[in-house]
Order: sequence, then C-alpha cells, then structure tokens
Amino acid sequence: MIRVLVVDDSGFMRMALRRIIEAEGDLRVVGEAADGEAAIEQAARLRPDVIAMDVEMPKLDGLEATRRIMALPDPPAVLMVSHHTSDGSATALAALDRGAVDYLCKDGDLGGVDLSRLDRELRGRLRHWAGQRAAVRPAARGAAPVRVVRAAGGCDVVVVGASTGGPDALAAFLAAAGRLPVPCVVAQHMPADLGPDLAQHLARLSGVPVGVGRTGQRLMSGEVTLISGGTDGHLARGAGGPEAGLVLRLAGGAAAVHPSVDLLFQSAALVARRALGVVLTGMGRDGVVGARAMQDRGMPVLAQTPASCVVAGMPGAVIAAGLAIETADPAGLGRRVAGLVE
Repeated sequence: MIRVLVVDDSGFMRMALRRIIEAEGDLRVVGEAADGEAAIEQAARLRPDVIAMDVEMPKLDGLEATRRIMALPDPPAVLMVSHHTSDGSATALAALDRGAVDYLCKDGDLGGVDLSRLDRELRGRLRHWAGQRAAVRPAARGAAPVRVVRAAGGCDVVVVGASTGGPDALAAFLAAAGRLPVPCVVAQHMPADLGPDLAQHLARLSGVPVGVGRTGQRLMSGEVTLISGGTDGHLARGAGGPEAGLVLRLAGGAAAVHPSVDLLFQSAALVARRALGVVLTGMGRDGVVGARAMQDRGMPVLAQTPASCVVAGMPGAVIAAGLAIETADPAGLGRRVAGLVE
C-alpha cells in the first residue's frame, strides 16, 4: 500500500484528491494538511511515501515546505499539484529546485480545476515516484566516499545525470567547471517543455552557454546541451568517421523516467573515445546501469556526496555499487572535472 499525504488549503480539493487517489485501492491517504507548516509536521510524523503538495497556502507555501521536508531523514517524494505548476512555468522550475520530483497542473485548457485530468494522471505519477523512492533506501546515504584518482586523458565529452534537486546542483557544477574544452550533455529528469526555462536559468547562474538539444545537433566544445524534457537522448558519431565528432539523437525510450541517465551514459560508453560521467542529486537508481557500462570501458564516473544532495538515491546507488571513482559536492565536482578534461 502506497501512503500519501495530501496538502492543499482548499477543503474541497483535499476531498477531491482523496477520492481520486484512493479510487483503485493501492494508494491510501494517511493524512491531510491545509498549510506548509502542518505539511512538515505530518511528513515527519506520518512518514508517507509521497506527498501531493499545493503551492499557494497560508503560513508557509508549498515551495518552502518542500525544501524543509527534503531535509528530513528519508524524505518522501513530493509531487506539486497546483494552479501555478504548468509546463515551463517559473514555479515549476522553482519546485524542482526545492526538491520536488514532478508537478501536475490543476487547470484544464479552458481554465478552472480539471478533475478528469487529475483522475487520469495523478495516481500513475504517485505510484511511479513512490517506486523510485523505494528503489534506494537511506543506507546508501552513509556509503563511504571514494577517493580514488584516475586520469581522464583524451576525454571528448562530459555526460551529467540529475533528478530531484538537480537545477541548483547543476548550476553550481557548471559555474565551477566553467567553459570546458569538450561538449557537456545533461540528462535532468523533467517534464516536457521545461527545457528552455531551465537552460536560461542555468546559463544565467553559471555564465556558461546552455541550450536545449535538437536531434542531429553536433555537440560543440564549450557548450552545455540539455536533453529535452519528457524524451530520451543518446550520443552518436557524426557522418565522416571517428574524427567527425559527436551528435545528439532524441527519441522516446522505454525508461521509467526521462531523459534517461542510463541511456545517455550507455551511449557515451559505446561511441565516445573517452567520456567522463557525473551523477548528481536525484531519487531512484537511474545512472547505475550507465555508470557500469562506462566503467567497463575504462571511463571514469564521479558522484555527488550524499550529504550534499537534496535526495541521495542516484549518486548513493552509484557509490554503493563501487562505480564512482571520486565524490564531492557539486562545485567540487565541477572543479575536478575541469582539471580532468584539460
């Protein structure tokens, strides 16, 4: 049984969400809260698997409540359900910054609450993120940091994976790394249409050129390419042989989350001369399979220290599997990557 906490200042919405969530029997609402302060208290006391969180509420809004909930031991997954979290909105990006795993807009195309859309989409998303949270338990947070140093001579691309809390971690990583002498490709778990706003956000904070990738795009040194939200991306060799450089291909895949870190890393292991991988904060295990593929080819993977993560699942899983050659906070990883690829 998946345990859900519903947080919304509207009594009608709490009732409606409870009926939608419990309609098929495998999800149970274990608590309700009408403001952010109550949400934090109930999250700590009830220990739900996942939270459906509103944004605008009295006392404390959902964004700040999410940030504080992420600081709890073994925090639940937080799905924002709000009028303000439409695809590509600044609020949606802020929610991911604070540690939300996903968002769903309450409104329909014609305005007003669209309960039929919530009925179609909400349960599936709650199930998915509860499963991702369960994939890596808190034990991974205590994994001993790896301090092996290995050269990365001949590196021709840096590939980065991130999920929950990724926008802030990516900004710190990119700012510290600066303009690299090789392309950098990022798989940040995010819904469709958020890519352009995230690219602008990262470019503004890091001072590095960041753009959303197009299929067939040639990857250029000094530039950061985000894989579009809601799809998957992999690397391929450009026409003209080994010296033609790398291009990005976009396509939907069978991965549970998109863009898939595993797929990006696996493709780098196949076609790059020598890729360097970085796994940042995120819920679940995406990146472990890809990191193993890179390790099998002698390509180094670095991971964010669990203590510096919003959620330590992804880097914690890579560390626990013995696949990370070094760990550091995002800025430390940026500086290290800059040194390794020189």
